[in-house]
Amino acid sequence: MVRKREFNEEQALDAAMQLFWENGFEATSLTDLTTGMGIQRPSLYATFGDKQELFEASLRKYNQWHAVSVRQQLQDHVSVQEAFRAFFEQIAREGYEGKPSRGCFCINTMVELATHDEKIEILTREHQMYLTVIFQERLEQGVQAGQLPKSIHTKSLAQTLIVSLIGLTVMLKSRPERSFIEHSITGILSLLED
Repeated sequence: MVRKREFNEEQALDAAMQLFWENGFEATSLTDLTTGMGIQRPSLYATFGDKQELFEASLRKYNQWHAVSVRQQLQDHVSVQEAFRAFFEQIAREGYEGKPSRGCFCINTMVELATHDEKIEILTREHQMYLTVIFQERLEQGVQAGQLPKSIHTKSLAQTLIVSLIGLTVMLKSRPERSFIEHSITGILSLLED
């Protein structure tokens, strides 16, 4: 007879995601994971596989959540310019609040692992491309609403904004002077001016 699992898989995976997001892959031990997830090692292995498989599942969960969150943030404003201003300013605020910023789990992972792990390279690149599509859709809405010129190349601009997002997120890890980040965001947003 198969024993019934005595823990919630989604809650356990969410706990693992938070740990990996906070500490990265290498700095998160199996003991950290079993303690944080509230499960024993045999349950971890039986349900999620090894640490690498658990990490990949955590990254996929984050990427799904993050894409939904980004799409929603960009739809919270009528003006495309205001939508991206609020988006980038929120990134900056999070970078300076409280303890050192966790930043973006996917970008952290790209920096830590993508250069020497092909599967992680693919997972992080896919997320960047998906976010690019979300950005491009929002820019196209701005063109349709007459907020951006019809001549704008929305795909190129979306890609540039993604590169800016990644750079900003990584830069915030070192907590540069706020004025540096504020001026950078002003420069990024100038790409959206008529």
